[in-house]
This record gives sequence, C-alpha cells and structure tokens, in this order.
Amino acid sequence: MAFRPALTAVLTAGLLATGAASAQTVFTTSSWVPPTHTLTTAQGAWCSLLEKESAGRMKCNALPKAVTAAPGTFDAVRDGLVDISFTVDGYTPGRFINTQVAEFPFLGDSAVPTSVAYQRIYSKYFAPLGEHRGVKVLGVFTHGPGIIFNSKKPVLTAEDAASLKFRIGGGNINELSKLMGWNTTLKAAPESFELLSTGVMDGTFFPDESVASFKLSMIKHATTFPGGLYNTSFVFMMNPAKYNALSAQDKAVVDKISGETAARIFGEGWDKVDAASRDGAQKAQGVQRVQASPAFIDAVKAKQQQLEDKWAAAAEAKGLKNAKGVLAEFRAEIAKAK
Repeated sequence: MAFRPALTAVLTAGLLATGAASAQTVFTTSSWVPPTHTLTTAQGAWCSLLEKESAGRMKCNALPKAVTAAPGTFDAVRDGLVDISFTVDGYTPGRFINTQVAEFPFLGDSAVPTSVAYQRIYSKYFAPLGEHRGVKVLGVFTHGPGIIFNSKKPVLTAEDAASLKFRIGGGNINELSKLMGWNTTLKAAPESFELLSTGVMDGTFFPDESVASFKLSMIKHATTFPGGLYNTSFVFMMNPAKYNALSAQDKAVVDKISGETAARIFGEGWDKVDAASRDGAQKAQGVQRVQASPAFIDAVKAKQQQLEDKWAAAAEAKGLKNAKGVLAEFRAEIAKAK
C-alpha cells in the first residue's frame, strides 16, 4: 500500500497539467452592426487569427447583441462591459481631435491604403498623445470612399445637395456639411433604414458597402468624388484591464496582430464588400451613379481648406507638432500603402 501516496501525487500532477493546458482566456466581443456586416466579420477574422497565433490559449466569444448603442461603445470597452469592440470616433463629437485627419475629402479610393497609412500615422504621432486614452487600441482604420446617396434625384451640384435632407455619421463630414449649407442630421449608421424608409431623411452619406449591408433598397442615386467626399475614422479596441492581465507571451501575440495587421483586415474586408454592393445590390435596384462635377469638387475643396486649418489649430492645441506636416505625411503614406 506504500505506493498509493506516490500514485496519488502523480495523478494529481497530471490533472493539474491537463487543467493548465486547457486554460484559456476568453474575450467577449460586441458589434452594433448586423452579424453579416464587414465590421462584424472583420472583428471575427481578427479573433480567429488571435486563436491561431496563440495556439488556442486565447479566443473570442461574440455576444448575441450589442452591449450598447454605437456611440456608447468606447466607454463600454473602457469600463469592461465588453472586452473587444470598435466604434466611429465621430459618433461622440469633440471627443477625439487628431483622428479627424483620416476623415478629409479626396484621400483615396480604397480602404486598404487609407487604413494602413492611417495606422502608421496614428502609431507615430497620435498614440503617444493618448488620443484614445482609457482603452488598449488594437488598430485604427477607415471605410471606403464616402458617397452621397439619395432616393430623390441626381445630385450634380452643391445646390442639389442643399435641397435634400441627409443622415451623416459625424466627424469631419459633419463640419463640412455645415460649411456647405447642407441639411444634415448626425445619426448612427444602423438608424439609416428607418430614417430613409419613413421619409424623415432623403439620403445618407455612406461608402458603397452600406447600401447592401443596411438593405437600403430605397436608394436610387449616387454621387461619387475622386478619392471620396469624406472618410470615417474607426478605432478597434480592447479593455485595458483584460490586456494587462495577460501573460507576457499572450500580450506579445495580441501586439503582433494589432496595428497594421488589424488595419489591413478591416480595410480588405471593406474593399471587398464595397465592390460587392456596387456590382450586386445597387445594380439590382437600379442605382444611377454620377461623378460630381468639377465645380462641385472645387466648392468642396474651398470649404475643406478651412476645415484643415481649423483641425490643425485644434490638434496643435492638444499637443500635436506641425499638424499640416502630419497631414501631408499621411497623404504621402496613402500613396505608398497597398
């Protein structure tokens, strides 16, 4: 019978080892757009990469519904109501300043280069200034080029746009719309269908993707701009306490797939669904596409210069050095990024 204590010790050690091997960190994720939306699927793709790169030590559990409406998401992640999510910086006007650099008109025709370039500029200049203080930033990115969509008529001029009511998502496009004299209302993207289907709004400013994603079958007209009328700045983030509780090994995995890797995942997803919406849903419902006239583009450029000056002053007041130089560097990075 003397062998029993030793045998018990061996069995106990085996059970403990099995438990350690199966120990897993589970991150809750939340999305305020539909499960099929590219934001949700890109977040899921990042989570799949996390599980793969950590050999299963970390994984995500997608909650069945959003923990809060889109504008409250930053605080929900900060406060630990959910571990991982994303939000639009412009949904909380005035809270984020430097991020507006990614929202100016005419930046680019693809989400990948603008997202990757934005991430590079963010890491170099904005992260050290604590732009998203309170969360662990996993990445920043933009959607595809912004377009004027409506259900009423072709919008060929700035005056045509001024005759309609539009839903917008905030940020720089909100300020541009005010300068242009347009009738716009700041609302989160998921509210678009109800606003347009009930006639409260005549149109919306969106990337191509959103016509299909939000089932905007009432849209009949689209006005495009070279490089987009605007862009939207997004942040993909993690609760800092959850990150800080990870082992050094697992922190290294999170860091490895953050930054440009995350930006590229979201950008590639967006470009794919932009193309699918143009070639699918919009063609099926007979959306008529026109490009803004040179006079329309020039009118936007004239107002945009004021916004760039205003942004530069506000950003420098918050500690950014040579804001105009940073903007020029951002544009140069977009040209290099692929």
